[in-house]
Amino acid sequence: MATIDIKRSHSLSLDDAKKKAEDLAKGMADRFGISWKWDGNTIRFDAPAGAAKGTKGEVSVSEKEVRVAIDLPFMLKMMKGTIESKVQEKLDALV
Repeated sequence: MATIDIKRSHSLSLDDAKKKAEDLAKGMADRFGISWKWDGNTIRFDAPAGAAKGTKGEVSVSEKEVRVAIDLPFMLKMMKGTIESKVQEKLDALV
C-alpha cells in the first residue's frame, strides 16, 4: 500500500496528460535523483541514492485521471505531510 496516494481528474487529452506527467518525472529526476521509465500509461520511478533513497512509486495517466502513488522509506515517513503537499501543488499546477 502506498504511503501517499493522490488522484486528480483532468480534461486534457491522454497525450497531453502523459506529457505533463513526464514533465513532473523529469523535474523529480533533476531535483531528487529519481530514475523513471514509462510502462504503458504509467511512469514507474525509484530513488536508488541521494536524499530520497528508497522511495518508489508511479504516476498513472488515464483519459480522465492522474494518480500518483508513492512508497516512502521509513526515514522519510516523518516528512509525509510536507512531501504530500508538494506533490499536490505540482499536480494542481500540471492539471
